[in-house]
Amino acid sequence: MLEKIKLKISESKLQLSIFGVLILVFVVFIAGNPGTFLSYRIYYAFMSTIPFSAILALSLTPVVILGEIDLSFPSIVGFSAWVFSAVFNQTNNIYLAFIACLAVGLFAGYLNSVLIVRVGIPSLILTIGMMFLWRGMVYIASGGHGISVVGAKGTILYKALVGRIGGLVPAQAVWAVLIAVFFALVLNRHRFGAHILYTGDDEVSAKMMGVNVSKVKTIVFMQVGVFSAFVGVLATLEVLYLWPSTGEGYLMKSLASVFIGGTSVFGGAGTIFGTFVGAIIMGSLEAGIVSGGISGFWTQFVFGFVIVLSLTIYALMNKRISPGKRIIEAIKNLVGKKKK
Repeated sequence: MLEKIKLKISESKLQLSIFGVLILVFVVFIAGNPGTFLSYRIYYAFMSTIPFSAILALSLTPVVILGEIDLSFPSIVGFSAWVFSAVFNQTNNIYLAFIACLAVGLFAGYLNSVLIVRVGIPSLILTIGMMFLWRGMVYIASGGHGISVVGAKGTILYKALVGRIGGLVPAQAVWAVLIAVFFALVLNRHRFGAHILYTGDDEVSAKMMGVNVSKVKTIVFMQVGVFSAFVGVLATLEVLYLWPSTGEGYLMKSLASVFIGGTSVFGGAGTIFGTFVGAIIMGSLEAGIVSGGISGFWTQFVFGFVIVLSLTIYALMNKRISPGKRIIEAIKNLVGKKKK
């Protein structure tokens, strides 16, 4: 019981430290430009744009917890978005286009998993190659030209995915919150989440415990493909136009969101709440810098500074959260529930 309380306190420290960084960032923004950051309009803009990188970061978190990496997701976003736009323009059926897009994302994630899990190519190297492959396919298929999807405006799917709820809240913001809750429940309350944590902590021990490591990795890489495709649809519908470069700006922001959020680069530990907060921090930095009257040339510097500051605070406040303790506790909880 005492160990369980200590574990909860350690996890709370991690999440509080990340949330503290968010508060600090917005205090600085408000002090720098209160007229902008005390206005609803800036938060409306954040809710319109941040969900794209947030959803990608959330889906990437289980991959990093496994001790793996996926750098191909921005290109999967782009190619899936092209498939959505092309199918919609050919059939004028937005639902068929949506299904085709998700199917392509699922296939892309499955292909990654096969080459990583079965063939044995390191995920870092493989996904760099796939990043170029899928991006190349976007440019080849599109010929470098964009595609308009204005006809999608007013459809039920359009309103459900990127419509404005009450004219005030972009639907994609609601989707980001729902997806965050989904991942949090899976990672913290489901057996599959325990399998992800255990595999990331020690793959050999996970196999000895009866975890199907290959299956876990396959599912995790496949869901990245699906959510990348989903973001491709959201990004395309938001502007009602496909750009061949769609997805290119999400790589560093999404990765930074995961690591700012406290997910261990070594695997075995991570928090969905932290990733979500990290996405808000990364998504709001540029606006905060520009609105504060600072030159845009400082953007990259501030990005790096906030990342280093966040990780330093995380390290100082938490020292080290033992992934093994967290996984053992998760397994005990699951076994206890099964007995009941």
